Amino acid sequence: MSTLSELMLSQDRSPADVEWLHLLVADGQLLADLAFADIVLWVPTAEGGFVAVSHSRPSSAATLFYRDFVGQPIKPEWRQQVTEAFETGQIVDTAAPDWYEETPTRVRAVPVVRREAPSGGPVSEHVIAVLTRHSNLSEARTPSRQELTFNQCANDLFAMIASGDFPDLSAPSMPRRGAPRASDGLIRLDVDGVVTFASPNALSAFNRLGFQGELEGESLAEVTTGLLGNKLHVDESLPLVVTGRAPWRTDLEARGVTVTLRTIPIRFRGERVGAAVFVRDVTEVRHQEQELITKDATIREIHHRVKNNLQTVASLLRIQARRAHSDDSRDALNQAMRRVAAIAVVHDTLSEGLDQIVDFDDVFDRVLLLVAEVASSHNTKVAPVKTGKFGMLPSAYATPLALALTELVTNAVEHGLAGRADGKVEIQAKRKDESLRIRVRDNGVGLPEGKVGQGLGTQIVRTLIQGELSGTIDWHTLEGEGTEVTIEVPLFWLNRN
Repeated sequence: MSTLSELMLSQDRSPADVEWLHLLVADGQLLADLAFADIVLWVPTAEGGFVAVSHSRPSSAATLFYRDFVGQPIKPEWRQQVTEAFETGQIVDTAAPDWYEETPTRVRAVPVVRREAPSGGPVSEHVIAVLTRHSNLSEARTPSRQELTFNQCANDLFAMIASGDFPDLSAPSMPRRGAPRASDGLIRLDVDGVVTFASPNALSAFNRLGFQGELEGESLAEVTTGLLGNKLHVDESLPLVVTGRAPWRTDLEARGVTVTLRTIPIRFRGERVGAAVFVRDVTEVRHQEQELITKDATIREIHHRVKNNLQTVASLLRIQARRAHSDDSRDALNQAMRRVAAIAVVHDTLSEGLDQIVDFDDVFDRVLLLVAEVASSHNTKVAPVKTGKFGMLPSAYATPLALALTELVTNAVEHGLAGRADGKVEIQAKRKDESLRIRVRDNGVGLPEGKVGQGLGTQIVRTLIQGELSGTIDWHTLEGEGTEVTIEVPLFWLNRN
């Protein structure tokens, strides 16, 4: 659980308050960049003080605080101002510069109010937190038009935070939230969707899309329509985003360039008065995503073809076994066929998903179906029973483990339960954080004296468990009758990266 959630829930705050603050913290970096200031979020404590749960540093200016405030109580010089904002529900500014380590700063305390429902629903009865803006006053210079616009957007958003209009509950969840940053490009729209300001980076992004004029004074919707031309497939959210009416995110594609747009409607006393549109060229990002999708599809196709080839090999071995004249040759070919079929099951499972991690319980349930074929050839009735959960395993573990367990269950049927009508094989799986322990038990005749480890199947199992999985394996005879094989595999893959 995060620090924010821990502290909020410890103060008997509702889950809705916690969720609202999570949404606000997600845009903390955006607020810091627009305000050219450090942004700290404070929540009240049971002792009557405040504790920091979030600290966002600006990428557009130098930070004032080199140490993170998260988890620290509020400093005495800010406590009165933050308390006043919390109790009155009004934005409180410092009357005089506040000095922090010989640096003049200006502190603004903004109350955080939660709206109960989207589209103008009621707001919470009480302020749930306070956000402070810490601006550096030591850099005395004339601000550029871009800086002034950024600060104006920040002030608008702070006012919306105090009125419960930001964050917006009608905004879709990820991945349609958040990606563009303020420094990537900013377009300011009026209430009619006309551009009143476009940062150089935003103008450059639209130039790459094919727009050659000046954005200011133009309708962003009309500019976008001209860039799309006769394109048939367009994101349905695009008109709402470029007109500044919805707090959504969408992609705009033209001339092989992809630009993502995120809109935040600016509201004053609940009425929309304009919008801030954040722009980012994501052409290379989308290209990399497409490459990953293509590689995933290629991997799935490879697994599918390997599975088909393995099944073909298994079928050829089955045909050859039926034509074999000696029992030894027939048994050897049948064993080879089952081993190949077990590997094919793993590849079949891998071909169905995008990742290289499989549900081994599903894989092993399919592997157990091979036991029926083995039992029928030895006039045996076997009831395989699986208890416990193997869990998710990477393909590097799944293939050798499936093959090893196939060998163990097959050996139990062939050598321990041959000719019996009450045969039973039990597979117990116990998953821990550090290891996977498996027991394979049967009620057969038990192990012959001095014969363990001499057969090909036993050697295969030992090689797979010890060599491929770095595990341990032990055979022993149960009291009364039957054999138990214990396998323990360390799960090193969990601790990788």
